[in-house]
Amino acid sequence: FPVTIASYKIIKMACLISHGRTEQCKDSISGIQSIYFINFGDFNPDPVAGGGDVTYDTTVGCEDQITAIGGSISNIYKFELKGQNGFDTTVNTSRDNGTTFFTQTLTVQLKRQDPVFHKQFKILAYGRPHIVVRTNGNQFFLAGLYRGCDATAGSVNSGVAYGDFNGYQLTFEAMEEKPANFLDCATEGDLVTLLGSPTVVTA
Repeated sequence: FPVTIASYKIIKMACLISHGRTEQCKDSISGIQSIYFINFGDFNPDPVAGGGDVTYDTTVGCEDQITAIGGSISNIYKFELKGQNGFDTTVNTSRDNGTTFFTQTLTVQLKRQDPVFHKQFKILAYGRPHIVVRTNGNQFFLAGLYRGCDATAGSVNSGVAYGDFNGYQLTFEAMEEKPANFLDCATEGDLVTLLGSPTVVTA
């Protein structure tokens, strides 16, 4: 099949490995401590260079890391977490189809039922927010950058025995062209600055 050398190089360059990795120290911890919801449409996910609101790192090797997001983000909605909560990104790739995408999955347990969150539970099922995930190691990731995150499963649990879980369980899923982007911040204050100083709503 007719392929010129020039076009072959263009195709090949997109997937050349550019960095190695050494064995890492055992000084990290797992789990997530909080999540922040951003309403879909509060910013344009395209790069600033393309007329959007997202600024990417220019450091070699860190080009997928986000350093700033503009737009009209007036509020971000914080949920503190403790217990059985997790965030995973899986790769879905097909040599036969020539396609690759990444599934970002967030599972959370929100303890205790109340009428205010009962309404938010419904709204989260209807919408597709962007979700910032803060790990226990103070790394920040943005799930659903382009397409938002859909609630794919959820339940309201009252339990049976006195010690059973009481509250809300939710699973969010995003399918994106890249893994969940690192955000260039290490504290909630850094996150607020990166997002253009929105109000952090906690109740």
